Amino acid sequence: MIDGFKKQNLINSIKPKTMKTKITALFFVLFAGMLTQTTQAQISEECRTTLSLFSEAAKVKNYAAARPHYEKLTKDCPNASLAIYQYGEKMINSEIDAATGEAQKVKARELIEMLKLREQYFASKTPKGENGADIGQIMYDYKLGSTKEQYDTFDRAWKADRASISSSKRIYTYFKLAVDLYKDGQYELQGIFDLYDDVQDKLSEEGVQLDGKLQKLIEKEDGGQALTAREKRLKNAYETNLKAFGIFAGSVDGTLGSLADCENLIPLYNRGFEENKNNKDWINKAASRMLSKECTDDPLFKKLVEQLHSLNPSADSAKYLMILCAKAGDRACENKYFEEALSLSTGKQKADLLYQKAESTRRAGSYGQARTLYMQVLDLNPSKGICYLRIAAMYAQSANNCGTTTFEKRATYWLAADTAQRAGRVDPRLASNANATAANYRGKAPSRTDVFNSDMAGKSVSLKCWIGRTVQVPNL
Repeated sequence: MIDGFKKQNLINSIKPKTMKTKITALFFVLFAGMLTQTTQAQISEECRTTLSLFSEAAKVKNYAAARPHYEKLTKDCPNASLAIYQYGEKMINSEIDAATGEAQKVKARELIEMLKLREQYFASKTPKGENGADIGQIMYDYKLGSTKEQYDTFDRAWKADRASISSSKRIYTYFKLAVDLYKDGQYELQGIFDLYDDVQDKLSEEGVQLDGKLQKLIEKEDGGQALTAREKRLKNAYETNLKAFGIFAGSVDGTLGSLADCENLIPLYNRGFEENKNNKDWINKAASRMLSKECTDDPLFKKLVEQLHSLNPSADSAKYLMILCAKAGDRACENKYFEEALSLSTGKQKADLLYQKAESTRRAGSYGQARTLYMQVLDLNPSKGICYLRIAAMYAQSANNCGTTTFEKRATYWLAADTAQRAGRVDPRLASNANATAANYRGKAPSRTDVFNSDMAGKSVSLKCWIGRTVQVPNL
């Protein structure tokens, strides 16, 4: 129990703090209210009326009516609302599409100035990297400024806020401009390779994020649940964007082209080896690029790999040694370094390693073991659709060996077609190739007449040997 004297002291000790807290809170509420009133007061009644007229016209795409209100807003009250720039961008883009020649360039310059105004007055709601890359793309598309000026615009955006640049087209344009500058003698070859790594990493990051979102919807569908209308729209959007990432990632490789062939890589890395022989990142990138361009027969690749492994044994260095062993036909050595690399790797790195091993195993003709490895890759990375294409090809190549009758042998192609089709579902970037491959396999499967004559419609066919799968005969 607290006696009366102590209780009063306790109350007195609390009261000042409580009162102070309440006064402080009241001050902030009043201050926030005054700030809001001040902000609103800065926007005149005339500006609010003009903004309303502009928004109403722009919403229904009546840009002729919206135009004079837009010009007044950007001149007299550019900080009135973000809507000025959101609708303004759509309006000017529409005008660009309708214009030609020099008039189109004039409109493109106006769009750039509008994007700069948006960043000036609504910086917190305008990602610096995305906005800068948009400006760079407009300059590139409409041939505004020199190649160096276009590149510098992208480069500033990239260095200021790389995270917000998510457009595969803009990422590709940035890299292409760098290559154009190299060809003009204004960029170093090593710098091109460094930028290539950075750009491909970014494309991969964005692609993985999109793929993760898409896979959740695919899993929902595969689980028998219907997608909502919104989810269907999102699924279509993710698939479209992933295809774009595939196209532009390929374009980046194509743009690098002969610059990264063995003829250029080998002397470049030979020159830089002594200076960088203790730089793990440099050696790893050099070995990785030589591997990707199939320059592994040159003694330099072995030199890089052994140096990397001596500096810091890692999943990458062990993987490279595994590849050297495989090329030499030394299976014991290959398996040794595969196990070492596997023990050092995690996540995507492990999936890539298993894929490399699956490829080697498939080429050696061990289809059953290769399929197991490809499926392990898919467990770690469900969007690695190429694995399904590889498995489908192995099924097709085994058609004559895994059936007793002609019908059974040809039924293998239904399994191959279904497997190939799945590649396009999990990785929309492969959709075109997957669909064409599946159609080719179905053309080799039993025809409607074959099914009828064999009385097999709706029945099952057990495929033997390493395949060990059952195929349901369709009711053709």
